[in-house]
Amino acid sequence: MLSFGVTVLPDPPYQRMIELMQIAEGHGFEYAWTYDSHILWQDSYGTLPLAAAQTERIKLGHFVTNPGIRDPTITASWYATMQDISDGRMVMGIGRGDSSRRVVGLKPVKVADFEDRCKMIKELMNGRSVDWNEKELELKWVRDELPEIPMWIAGYGPKALAVAGRVADGVIIQLADPVIIQWIMDTARRAAEEAGRDPSELKCIAGAPSHISDDIADAREQSRWFPAMVSNHVMDLIERYGDSSEIPKDLTEYVKARKFYDYKDHSRVGAKHGEFVPDEIVDRFCVLGTAEQATKKLKELESVGVDQFNVYLMTHAQEETLQAYGDEIIPQFTGVAA
Repeated sequence: MLSFGVTVLPDPPYQRMIELMQIAEGHGFEYAWTYDSHILWQDSYGTLPLAAAQTERIKLGHFVTNPGIRDPTITASWYATMQDISDGRMVMGIGRGDSSRRVVGLKPVKVADFEDRCKMIKELMNGRSVDWNEKELELKWVRDELPEIPMWIAGYGPKALAVAGRVADGVIIQLADPVIIQWIMDTARRAAEEAGRDPSELKCIAGAPSHISDDIADAREQSRWFPAMVSNHVMDLIERYGDSSEIPKDLTEYVKARKFYDYKDHSRVGAKHGEFVPDEIVDRFCVLGTAEQATKKLKELESVGVDQFNVYLMTHAQEETLQAYGDEIIPQFTGVAA
C-alpha cells in the first residue's frame, strides 16, 4: 500500500516548518522530511528536534542528509538521540551530498567512502558496535525497545544504486517517472541480490513536487525548478559514465539544453535555471493536475513498486496541497475512500 510523506524546506521562520509538519500529520501523512543544507537554509539538525517535540505520530528525517559535511559518527549519534527524543519515529534519507557540499566548495562524497560511512552509520545509530578509525565504538545508551532506524539511500547512477542495494533498507528517487523508477530499482535490486540480500525487501520512495490544481500551466511553472535540480545529478552521471552509457535516455536527454544552475535559487519556484525544462519533462518528473489526475499517476507509481510518495512542498498554496491530499488523495490508498 502506498504511504505518503512531505518534504518541507527548513526556511526561516523555523516555526513554519513545524507548522506544516503538524498540518501534514493531521491530514494523514505518515512521514515529514526536510533538507540538510546548512548554508542555503537553517540547520535542520537544530530544528527537527523541535518538530519532534511538537508532533505525535508522524515519522521524521532528512531527504536527504549526507555523511560528508559532519563527522559521520556525529550523524549517527544525532539520529540515535533523536530516536529517543521522538520515541522511535526517526527515518534516515542519505546521499553523497549535493547543495550541502557544493555550496561550500566540496564535491559529493566519493562512492567508496560513501558506502563505508553509510555502513558504519547504519550500525552505530542502531546501537550496534562498529570498528571506525581503528577504534571500537558503540552507543551504549541506545534504547533497545525502540525500532530500528531505517536508512534510505538516494542515487541515480549504477555505483550509488549498488551501494543502496548492498547497504540500505530502501532507495530514494527524486522524480516521479515510472520508467526511470523501474530502471533505478532494477539496478539497486541486482546489487542487493549479488550481495546475498533479498531484493524484494528493498523499498522505494519517490519524491517530487505535487501541485494540485486545474490550472496545469501554472502547476508546471511552479514545478519547473525540480527537473533542473535533478539535472545536477544527471550532469554528474554524464561526466562519470558518458552520454552513451547504460543510463536511460529518458533521464539524460533533456539536460542537453541546460545552460547554468544557481544554488541561491535551489528548490525555488521561478528559478531562472529551470527555464530550459520543457513541459513534457515537468509532467513526467512531477505529479500535477487535479486530485483525480494526481491519483491516477500515483496509482501508476504504486503499480511499479513505489512504497512511499513524498510531496516536495516547495510550490505555492502549501496548506491547500496538504488538504487536497488529506481529503481526496490519501483516502484512495488507505481503503477508507468514500
